[in-house]
Amino acid sequence: IAHALRAAGSRADIRVLERDEAMVARVTAAGLPVDRVSCDPAVMKVADLVILAVPMGAYGDVGRALAGQLKAGAIVTDVGSTKRHAIAALAPHLPEGTVFVPGHPVAGTEHSGPEAGFADLFAGRWTILTPPAVTPREAVEKVAAFWRALGAKVEEMTPDHHDRVMAVVSHIPHLIAYTIVGTASDMEGDDVSRREVMKYAAGGFRDFTRIAASDPVMWRDIFLANHDAVADVLARLKADLARLEQAMAEGDGRMLEEWFTRTRAIRRGVLAEEPMPSGGANEDGPP
Repeated sequence: IAHALRAAGSRADIRVLERDEAMVARVTAAGLPVDRVSCDPAVMKVADLVILAVPMGAYGDVGRALAGQLKAGAIVTDVGSTKRHAIAALAPHLPEGTVFVPGHPVAGTEHSGPEAGFADLFAGRWTILTPPAVTPREAVEKVAAFWRALGAKVEEMTPDHHDRVMAVVSHIPHLIAYTIVGTASDMEGDDVSRREVMKYAAGGFRDFTRIAASDPVMWRDIFLANHDAVADVLARLKADLARLEQAMAEGDGRMLEEWFTRTRAIRRGVLAEEPMPSGGANEDGPP
């Protein structure tokens, strides 16, 4: 975000609040274009806009830490991948006079940490805002304008709908990627070695499992926070896999071909309607 702001010509006073001294040193060493890095929540007292970029499980602690530090009129937003949890964990701790506009830039890579940022991460990507009904429109429009200034496209939806959509397009794919890498590793010592998996892996395996290199703490918290939506999609996926397994066992090539033909058409149709932007973030990287 800092890189993108500076690339957009912003001269805003950018401050980073980080409770870990070692991470403060990393942020400083990485040369982020920020004005101040501190472990003291008091650095947020003058902030007009506060952006949470922490694991979902830390929202409550961060909210408590910020509770006495935010000025009246401050807008708080975030980048978290589950919005119902974000609202439930953070909103109760925010002081009267502040506004929370939940947000989720659907952009990222498998890399994390202050060294991994780059200015065009959000260019051409969607940022989803999920403001509760009582949220002042002026605050929502300010947050939307902020993300548009970084090159993002902005959409609004309810927190419930957001979490169901993300379960399908992001959370389940990450769960599968983590699982298939673990399955391949568990086969070591049988008739497939880890070296063979990586040596003979085609582009599909490498590309798909790239996201299994994502931050494990972040994804642990995402799955715990969005467990019900993920469980619902996972049940449907398991049922589909069972049908495919049965078709293979019965030699039902017609069913398999029809399934693959239908899903290929769906995939091509999606790309035709919403082509991927060139460069920048990966399609299925974490938030």
